[in-house]
Amino acid sequence: MGKIQDVVVTPLSADVPAISGALDTAAVLASLKRAGVTHLVWLPDSESALLYDVVRSDAEIELVQVCREGESFGVAAGLFVAGKKPAVVIQSTGFFESGDSIRGLALWLRLPLLLVIGYRGWQPDGLSADTAAHYLEPLLAAWQIHYRIARSPADTELFTAALAQAERESRPVAILIAAEWT
Repeated sequence: MGKIQDVVVTPLSADVPAISGALDTAAVLASLKRAGVTHLVWLPDSESALLYDVVRSDAEIELVQVCREGESFGVAAGLFVAGKKPAVVIQSTGFFESGDSIRGLALWLRLPLLLVIGYRGWQPDGLSADTAAHYLEPLLAAWQIHYRIARSPADTELFTAALAQAERESRPVAILIAAEWT
C-alpha cells in the first residue's frame, strides 16, 4: 500500500487554539444553501439539535431522517442518482458504525459528499477522556477522507469550501464539529 497523500491532518495538540465561539446554525445553513445542498441526511442527536430545528423549519433544504447512521450513505447515494445534492450529518460514533457503508458506497462510488461529523470528546489540548476523540482523525486519514475542524463562527465558510473540494475530487470530504451550535 502506498503512502497516503493529500490528507489534511489537523493534529490534536496544545498548539490548537481553544474554542473561541460557537457555530451559528443559520449561518451554516445559509452556507449549505449557497453550495446547492438539497438534502441533509441524518439521525438527529442532542449535539446537533439546534441545527436540526433550523433545518426542519426551512423550506429549501429537505431533512431526511434515518434509523441508523449506516443508512445515511445509501440514502445519500440514492439522492445523487436522483440528481440531488445531499450532505450527511453524523456523530463520530455513528461514523464509526457506518464503516462498511462509507467504504462500500461513499468511497467506492466516489460520491462527492459533504460529511458534517460531530467531534465527540474533542478537546483543544488533545487530552480527551472520551475514546471517540482518539479514533476519528486516524480513521479519516486511513480512508483518505480530507477534513477540516470547525471551532468558531469564522469557520462557517469551511462548509462551502469542503463541498467544492468533494465535487472537484469526486469523493467525500468532512467538516468535524468541535464547537457548540447556537
